[in-house]
Amino acid sequence: MASEGLAAVLADVLGGGGPRVQNCDSVPAEEPVALARLRKNVCYVVLAVFLNEQDEVLLIQEAKRECRGSWYLPAGRMEPGETIVEALQREVKEEAGLQCEPLTLLSVEERGPSWVRFVFLARPTGGILKTSEDADAESLQAGWYPRASLPTPLRAQDILHLVELAAHYCQQARHPLILPQELPCSVVCQRLVATFTRAHTVWVLVGTVGVPHLPITACGFTPMEQRGGMKMAILRLLQECLTLHHLTVETKGLLGLQHLGKDHTDGICLNVLVTVAFRNPGIQNEPPKIRGENFFWWKVVEEDLQSQLLQRLQDSSVIPVNR
Repeated sequence: MASEGLAAVLADVLGGGGPRVQNCDSVPAEEPVALARLRKNVCYVVLAVFLNEQDEVLLIQEAKRECRGSWYLPAGRMEPGETIVEALQREVKEEAGLQCEPLTLLSVEERGPSWVRFVFLARPTGGILKTSEDADAESLQAGWYPRASLPTPLRAQDILHLVELAAHYCQQARHPLILPQELPCSVVCQRLVATFTRAHTVWVLVGTVGVPHLPITACGFTPMEQRGGMKMAILRLLQECLTLHHLTVETKGLLGLQHLGKDHTDGICLNVLVTVAFRNPGIQNEPPKIRGENFFWWKVVEEDLQSQLLQRLQDSSVIPVNR
């Protein structure tokens, strides 16, 4: 792929898209690459935050025995065969009685590749709010409550941060509106936009096996990779081509993701923005030396792409990833 092709792919990824995953540049050494299967080795959870013009939050009252009577945001596990958006819409309808439209991903949370939660900002588009007369196994009721005084008890305190994240996004969006791209992927993996910057110049790491491309690292399911979270897969790929002891590596966040959920393709690809820098910059004006022949640093010369990358890096204009 010529630099024009790389520029087109990078522009697509910065816009929340990206090409279909074909191969991985880095895989765990201790195990074969595992095909992702819901209910077997991966669990995906969807969660929706709704805020109305009165600064009220939509909450549901739990019906499950272990947390019955407590309050939480509409959320639940994805089922095989669903897209991420379909799962969100089903859970909101079952628990709150409302039809909805997701507006953007707010954050992605992970406990290693086997458990990932997708948090959305959404808006209602129809339906009838669930009342106590409609109580069932999914929830006891739903209601709108002031953001400043949520009902108690809450099922868990983790939703407080998510509600505030949504409120801040509504006031001043940190990243563009991004929804999952519906493309099949068989494994849990990450496509890296790994950058090195000096002044106003940006280099991006490129894989050379096959057609030059943004490198992809498969996430492993070994206990070590689970404990280290998805960052382990990023560091593994970078260790294969860079000497990391004199470098700092920072995962800034997500630019987008891919998933389909049809025909037993339960994998996801997260497009991750990463920075690589020297611990002691000194007079280093070039990116760190690449070991081997499977990667190279591509100098981004297209002014629009360069300015986009610098802006996204400077403003942390990405979807946050939390552990």
